[in-house]
Amino acid sequence: MPEVSALLNLEKLSMKDFLVALKAGEIAGMMSLKLEASPEGQTIMEVHLKHLRRVFEVMSANKRYANIDKCVFAAEEIKALDCFVSRVGVRADPEKVKAIAAWPTPRSQKDLRKWLGLANYLHKYSAGYAELARPLSDLLKKDADWVWERQHQDAFDSIKASLQQAPVLALPDENKSFSVVGDDSEYAIGFALLQKDDEGRERVISFQSRQLKAAERNYPVHDKTILATKYALVKFRVHLLGSRPFVIYTDHGLSRTTTNSPRLSQRMARWLAFFAEYNFRVEYKPGKLNVLRCIVAAT
Repeated sequence: MPEVSALLNLEKLSMKDFLVALKAGEIAGMMSLKLEASPEGQTIMEVHLKHLRRVFEVMSANKRYANIDKCVFAAEEIKALDCFVSRVGVRADPEKVKAIAAWPTPRSQKDLRKWLGLANYLHKYSAGYAELARPLSDLLKKDADWVWERQHQDAFDSIKASLQQAPVLALPDENKSFSVVGDDSEYAIGFALLQKDDEGRERVISFQSRQLKAAERNYPVHDKTILATKYALVKFRVHLLGSRPFVIYTDHGLSRTTTNSPRLSQRMARWLAFFAEYNFRVEYKPGKLNVLRCIVAAT
């Protein structure tokens, strides 16, 4: 999940000239959705107004103007890039979810492709999305015959339900540690990036998943687990790469023995070299998927 300043495109060319005059701390404070009262005893609103006043001063000095009809001040929630952002977190645009849920059963590949295009856009809100969508993706293959069966209807309905029940995703806090939990199956891999909130509760920041390629489906369970872990590190690289340690939860005991194996395939050696860039530890946690489901249910 990008920072709010990135979501709002504050540094696009039309704004850059005057925003560079602001101190980095002032910009960060102005855009933060977790503003706290200042040490001087100012309230959150007073701090917010102070930042706004500073922005207006710089705009005036640089002859920059804003359309008042498009301005929103002191909002509890704002819309940005087709999602809604608040102090609680990020939620999917309810209008898009409504459109997906109201879509009738597809009658052709073209119709299905349109619907999947909408649903795919919100995949980060759905746990195990790639696995849910697999039967539908198979219908879109080049030589596939259009035969809508029970498995396709079930997948269609499951994706709708998943997005309708999607949790409010947490905004990442780069000053706190992250954790990663996920799964691999016969046909797909998926992970969730987690972080504890101020009350110590695990919150989901983003779900990511993809279907396995034909060759990858033949990997042993051990290799699938490592492949899934590599996929998670790539997708969440912006948050995980750095000196701050993080945890990867796995329920495959085999993963703990990877580096101790006397013989490594070239593929495994490449993966281990990739892992060396990250500062993490692996924790064996039986039933980790049940833990993730509980987190989603509690959000």
